[in-house]
Amino acid sequence: MTKTLNAIVNARLAGKEGLHSLTINNGLFTEIQPQTSPVSATDHELDACENLVTSPFVEPHIHLDATLTAGEPRWNESGTLFEGIECWSERKALLSESDVTSRATQTLKLLAAHGVQYVRTHVDTTDPQLTALKAMVKVREQTANFIDLQIVAFPQEGIWSFPNGRELMEEAVRIGADVIGGIPHFEFTRDYGAESVRWLVELAHKNDLLVDVHCDEIDDPESRFLEVLAAEALRLDYGTRVTASHTCAMGSYNDAYCSRLFRLLKKSNIRFLSMPTESLHLQGRFDSYPKRRGITRVPELLDAGLKVAFGQDSIRDPWYPMGNGNMLRTLDVGLHACHMLGMNRIERCLELITDNGAAALNLKNYGIAPGQPARCAVLQGQNAYEVLLGQHPVLASVRDGNVLVQRAAVNPEADLLIT
Repeated sequence: MTKTLNAIVNARLAGKEGLHSLTINNGLFTEIQPQTSPVSATDHELDACENLVTSPFVEPHIHLDATLTAGEPRWNESGTLFEGIECWSERKALLSESDVTSRATQTLKLLAAHGVQYVRTHVDTTDPQLTALKAMVKVREQTANFIDLQIVAFPQEGIWSFPNGRELMEEAVRIGADVIGGIPHFEFTRDYGAESVRWLVELAHKNDLLVDVHCDEIDDPESRFLEVLAAEALRLDYGTRVTASHTCAMGSYNDAYCSRLFRLLKKSNIRFLSMPTESLHLQGRFDSYPKRRGITRVPELLDAGLKVAFGQDSIRDPWYPMGNGNMLRTLDVGLHACHMLGMNRIERCLELITDNGAAALNLKNYGIAPGQPARCAVLQGQNAYEVLLGQHPVLASVRDGNVLVQRAAVNPEADLLIT
């Protein structure tokens, strides 16, 4: 039975000293007050036990239509993006509405158990029946009590390079997609890729939708569709509604080109998503040594004042056989891969799986403040450093004043049998 709260007490908040209480009324935060000392929680209060309370985690980039299909019909033995697409093309032919609905719902419950309340999923539109997209629209409705779900119309095999690719994207909009996607580096030619980017941004702009493009997910330093995407966003003054996912090729760009590129990126103010665990697995497959690892320039983008968030991308699918829904695992890997373990980075690292993801999803009612929906996660640790060290599942997840998840704290030392 769901527990409804009127307050969270003994909470630590990022950027604030000491303990605080968060008053909740009608599903909204109404007041945030400092506490002089810990207090006992009543029946309708949640005791944060002096742990850090943050906004809910955001999973900004995942493929729910493909989750939990690893090894079906075969394993991706090369570990490349391209064999993954081939495997998925074979599995896609076996899709049914019940198959997609069951796996997507199971995955969303897994994410919710880890404190995620906002998810953006890319759904393949290179299926003439649009089976997965139609199923995901129903999943979005059925899971709305615990997840806010955005659906990206994602042309896995291209827009220009797939038969009726444009028509299928337009149909996806009519069915109910929230976001327009693309994959220009997978189109047959450079011209096709650039044309597809311009077309998809116009489609989104015309329909007042968001944009999220798989952009330059390749080690090739000549793959430069990011500049096309940013230029289109700037032209239409649409930057805060446009996201570039992956941008792996940026890790291979020369610094002279990046200097010019960053001028455009800052002017456009587009958002960036990096999927560190998957990029480390898929990229660098065509290198001998030294091997590139395919991670975009995360610290440089952040230092330029741009919003960057981490996502998981896949959970046990043809591209990535691992994944457990824990955003703290993704965060930890990303910080290691991007050389971001300086304390100045760690102190703000949770923004990469909360606020910056919310910016990419263009969320309007997000954050712990009076008047905002009472949605938050109670983490295990008093600050970001302690949370990252433990990487324990969230102690609680609260949505509109109702407790979705609550579990006991983990204390590994208590299980030690030797003294």
